[in-house]
Amino acid sequence: MLLAAGILILLDRLAGTSFFVPGDLLVAEKHLEHSGGTPLLWQHLFWFFGHPEVYIAILPGMGIVSHIISNFSRRPPFSYRACVWAPIAIAFLGMLVWGHHMFIAGISPYSAMTFSLVTMSIGAPSAVLTLNWLGTAFKAARLELTTAMLFCLGFVSLFVTGGLTGLFLGQPEIDAYFHDTAFVVAHFHMIMGMAALFAVFAATFYWFPLMFGRMLDERLGKFHFYLTFIGAYALFLPMHFAGFAGNPRRYADFTNFDFLKAVMPLQHWITVVAFTLGGVQLIFIANLFLSVWRGVRAPSNPWSGPTLEWNPDAELTEGEPYAYPSVKIDVAN
Repeated sequence: MLLAAGILILLDRLAGTSFFVPGDLLVAEKHLEHSGGTPLLWQHLFWFFGHPEVYIAILPGMGIVSHIISNFSRRPPFSYRACVWAPIAIAFLGMLVWGHHMFIAGISPYSAMTFSLVTMSIGAPSAVLTLNWLGTAFKAARLELTTAMLFCLGFVSLFVTGGLTGLFLGQPEIDAYFHDTAFVVAHFHMIMGMAALFAVFAATFYWFPLMFGRMLDERLGKFHFYLTFIGAYALFLPMHFAGFAGNPRRYADFTNFDFLKAVMPLQHWITVVAFTLGGVQLIFIANLFLSVWRGVRAPSNPWSGPTLEWNPDAELTEGEPYAYPSVKIDVAN
C-alpha cells in the first residue's frame, strides 16, 4: 500500500497526474495544471499502511510474553485459545482503524464515529490477552523471577499503561486537543517503543543460551531491567503531562512560546532522563557481548522448559498442554 501511494505521488510530481493535488492550486504564484486530486487520499493510503504496520512491532512481543510467562509460572497459559485468538483479533481490527489518525483532517463526522467505535473495540482482545497473562502468573504456585520473566512483567505494565492512554486518543472530541502533542508521543512509545523493546530483551535472555551455549549475566540483567523500567516511566509519564499543557510535537524549539514556558522544566527533565535511559542500554550491550565470549556455560535446558526448542524429544498429544515441571531454576552466575 505504501509503495502504491509512493508511486502515485511520484506521478503527481513528475507526470502531471492529479491523485493528491487539488485543482486551482498556486505554488510560488504559479498555477499548477492539476484538478480533482485530494490530499486526504494520501492520508488514507498512508495510514492504511501505517496503522497495521505498528502492530508488527507488538504482536511478536505478545507471543514472546505469552510463552515466557507460562514457562516461568511453571504452568500452561491460563487460556491457550486466548493466547492465539486475541492477537489474531487485534491484527484484524488493526486494519480497520486507520482513520483515527485523521480525526482533524476533515473526514466525515460519521466516518470519525465509525473509526472511533472500531478503535475502542480493540480494547476487548487486548484486555483478554492481558488478563490471560495475569491469570497465568496469578495461578502459579511459584514464580521464577528471572530477568526474562521480569522483562515480561514489565511489558505487561507498560502495555496496560500505554493502552489506557489510547482510550483518550480514540475519541474524536478529545483527540482534537491531543492530536500532534507530546501526549501522542508518550502513548505510542510506551507501547510500541518500550513495551516492544522489553519483549526483545525478554526473548534475548530466554533464548540466548540456546543460540550461543552460554548464559547472560542475571545480576547485570536485573540491574538493567530495574533501571530501564524506572526510566521508561520517568520519561513518558511526564511527557503525558506536557501533552495536557498542549505541548506540540515536532518542534525544535519551545522557548519562543509563552504558553509553554511553564512546561520548560518538564522538558529539561525529559531530556535528561532520555539520555540517561539511552546510556543504561550500554549495560545490556556489554552483557550481551561479554557473555558471548565469557558467559557461564549453559546447560542443555537452563529454564527447565518443556517446549520443543528445549526438549526436542518431548511427545505432545493433540489437545494436551505441555507438562511444566515444578522445579526451581538455578542460574549459575
